[in-house]
Parts: sequence; C-alpha cells; structure tokens
Amino acid sequence: MHRSTSSLAAALLTAACSSGYGGKTPGERQLEALRRQQAAISSNGEQQPVTEGPQELYVAAGCFWGVELAFARVPGVVATEVGYVGGHTPNPTYRDISRGDTMHAETVKVTYDPELVSLETLFNVFFDVHDPTTKNRQGNDVGTQYRSAIVYRSEAVRAAAHAAIEREQVRLGRKVATTLEKVDGAFTPAEGYHQAYLAKGGQSAAKGEEAPIRCYG
Repeated sequence: MHRSTSSLAAALLTAACSSGYGGKTPGERQLEALRRQQAAISSNGEQQPVTEGPQELYVAAGCFWGVELAFARVPGVVATEVGYVGGHTPNPTYRDISRGDTMHAETVKVTYDPELVSLETLFNVFFDVHDPTTKNRQGNDVGTQYRSAIVYRSEAVRAAAHAAIEREQVRLGRKVATTLEKVDGAFTPAEGYHQAYLAKGGQSAAKGEEAPIRCYG
C-alpha cells in the first residue's frame, strides 16, 4: 500500500545536519506537486508504465551525504550517485576538491522517473535540504565545493531551474545564491565510500522514509 500524500510530503523533510542546514517544513508548493505525483500512481498502488524513460538531474547543495539520502527517499527517484562537477582538474579525487581551488562542486546525480515525480518536486526538495541564500557555504562547510548549484545539460532543464530559482526568491523574500551551471565536463563519481554513505551507516533510504537525516563523519 502506498503512503498518503501527507506522508509523502513529510518524507521531503530532512533534519539539520551538523553543518547547520536543512530541516525546513514543506509548504503548499510541495503538497501540490505531490498531489500531481500521486495522480501518476494507480489506485491499487502500482506504478503506471514509463513513457519518457529515466531522466537525470544534477544538484549541488553542500556536503553531498545528506543531500543524496534526501533524494534517495523521494518516490519516483530510481537512483542516486554522488560525485564532482564543474572544475578544471580531470578525474578529481575528494582530496583534490577539498582544497577548494579546483572549482568542482560536491554534486548529487539524481536519476528519476518523470512519470512519477516532477522536476518541480525535485527542485523543492533541493531548496529545502540546504540554505540557498549563502554563497560557497553551508553551515560550517566553507568553500566553492559547497556552493549551491543546479547543473544542467539541456535547455529545458535550464529554463525550469531558472523558474524554480525565481519562485524561491519570491518565497523567501531574499536573493538566492544558487547558480545555474552547464555541464561542460564529465560527472566524476566520488570514491566508493562516499556512495550511499549515510545509508551504509544505518539510516534508512526507503521510499517515503520520514526519519530525520543525521550527518556525521
């Protein structure tokens, strides 16, 4: 049996990590998006056939551990992977990007089924799991690798992301520091120990999971 819309909305919550971000309460915008998401699921809880095929979204929102787990819990997200995007060093390692001078961002690659979850919902999750008003910083994590960014490959995603940023600025009443960055180079997967880091540490990545996300390491 699938969860109710209210339960799905609650699943978008993440508790503040040790770096001090996240944990915002989802508002009507998430609920409305989730109602549309529920319409893509049949009354007996079975998923409708996929017509477009899986799509990819790349987001940077500070330390990628908690961000990855938040997206992994969203119904309609079929896979997540953490890695590095946007820099000038080929095949960077975590040690490379930690210096803050390669211009890579800690990034989450979100593979999702557009029949089951919309870009609007994913952008709402993105904004709710970090503070998009701070530049190159999330809590105690400081550096260009922790910047807020939506990385796009297509004009359609760029336009949707731009509109989402504009909506968020109106909602917050403040300027949003989130940048739009075209994927000029490859997405470099992070080292194996970073993948599903919090889930491997015992936190649930189940769809619709409502438990707060705790960052540690």
